[in-house]
Formats: sequence, C-alpha cells, structure tokens
Amino acid sequence: MGGSRLQQTIRQIWQNREAYLMLAPFMLIFLIFTVVPVVMSLPIGFTDFNMVQLPKFVGLSNYSTLFLNDTIFIQSIRVTLIFALLTGPVSYVLCFLLAWLINELPQKLKTLFTLIFYAPSMANVYTVWQLIFSGDTYGYLNSLLLKLRIITAPVQWLTDGRFVLGTVIVVQLWVSLGAGFLALRAGFQNIDRTLYEAGAIEGIRNRFQELIYITIPAMAPQMMFAAVMQIVGSFTAGTVAQSLVGFPSTDYKAHTIMTHAYDYGWVRFEMGYASAICMILFVVMLLCNKAISRILGKYME
Repeated sequence: MGGSRLQQTIRQIWQNREAYLMLAPFMLIFLIFTVVPVVMSLPIGFTDFNMVQLPKFVGLSNYSTLFLNDTIFIQSIRVTLIFALLTGPVSYVLCFLLAWLINELPQKLKTLFTLIFYAPSMANVYTVWQLIFSGDTYGYLNSLLLKLRIITAPVQWLTDGRFVLGTVIVVQLWVSLGAGFLALRAGFQNIDRTLYEAGAIEGIRNRFQELIYITIPAMAPQMMFAAVMQIVGSFTAGTVAQSLVGFPSTDYKAHTIMTHAYDYGWVRFEMGYASAICMILFVVMLLCNKAISRILGKYME
C-alpha cells in the first residue's frame, strides 16, 4: 500500500515536472534560508554558542534565564502582544475591506488602487514617516496640530516613551498591506458570479448577506492565507520600530520579541540565547495559526 502510494506520487511529480522545475529555485532558497534555520534553532537553543567557539550544551538555562532573569524579554512579550492584538486583526480587517471595495471599481481603477495600497509594503517609507513625526515644529504632524491649537509645544513622537509604541503601530498598519492583501484581491476576482445569482434565487436580498453566505465561504483559502501572513507579520515585526524610533527604543517601549532576538543574535552574537527566543516566538505563532485554522476551517470543508 505504502509502495503504491509512493509510486503514484513519483508519477504525478514526473507528469508535472515542468511546474516542479519552476518551483525548484524558490524551494531551494526556502529550504536553505527558512526551513534549515528553524530546525537548527531548536537544538542551538539548548547551547551557549557565540559563533566563534563550538556550542556548549547548557540544557534549559537559556529558557530559565529568559523567564526568570531577563526583564527586557518580559517587557518585550507585553509589547509584542499589544502590537499583535492591535495590528494583526485591524490589518486583516483592513486588507479585507480594501480588497472588497477595490473589487467594486472599474478594471483600470482596480489596478491603480491595488498598486497604491500595496506599494508601501515594498518601499522604504520610513524617511517619509520620520518627516511626519519629526519632533520639531517643522514636523508635518506637529505643524498641523500647532496650527489647529491642539498642542502648544512640539511633541516628541519618536523619542517620548508615551508615544513611541503608538507611532510604530500606526506605521506598521500602513505597511502591512502585503501578500495577504493581494491574496484577498485575487480571491474576490476568482469568485464564480453564478453563485450570487443562485443566492438571489435562494433568498439572499442584500450585500451583507452575500458577504456572509457566499463571498467569505467562496474565498476561504485566500482568507486563511491572509490570516497566516498577518499573524506572522504582526508577531515578527521589528524592522519598523528599528527604522523609525531607533534601536533600542526609548525605555524599550517598542522592543518586541523579534527585536530582542535581533539584539542577542546579531549585536551580541549570543546565538544560543537568540535561538531560544526565536523558538518561543515560533511556538506562539504556531498556536495562533492553529487557532485561526480552527476558526476558518469550517468554511473550507
């Protein structure tokens, strides 16, 4: 039984060899730079490894230090959870709503607005946001608020601990319309229009009912993909904070778990400790993905 199934798999691969050949470069890069590092981080997390000397096995020492002695890591957990709970769901809903609205436009406008909303995820927009949130009177936001007499003195948006995290969250929402947004756009375009005609016959009378009973079930795979991408993006965000408010941020107010791993991995070269941090983050993301799969799984049956 097992041999016949293996032979069938090999036969299917051979029949679709052109497609697999085109996938091979990406899969090779993905294997080397994603799968292998993730797998290797588990054993390395139990070692003391500085990239110069051979790894030294330390057992659960890295994990116990993280939760019992590393106060910055505990703070980074709180910041990451706040960041993920605010940017993840909001960004996901925003991706869905924008994709839905763009889908109702004429074809030329669809392409234009898709480019407008997707472009920030590809471009280095941090210089523009630094001008907007500049802490002097020439900063665009400060200048506007001063003219409206909402504030009486410039606000240090990028260095004041009270505003740092909120500023990073705003910018993260702006740049978060990436692959998930494109997947949802494709999902709306691929819905069979006859489903709406059949729904009208069955008693669906408004756009909201169409959305709940036809649109969402019809694009469940794209919604699942977008949800996974938003979860990964919200939990692994660190580039925005480092580029916008510096590294480290004021009082570690925008210091996420990913930033903490970067600190120990690429600044201090304590790879064993950094691997332990990454493994904890991986487990958290895996649990969140399982929860999302359970919620959206009923639409894919």
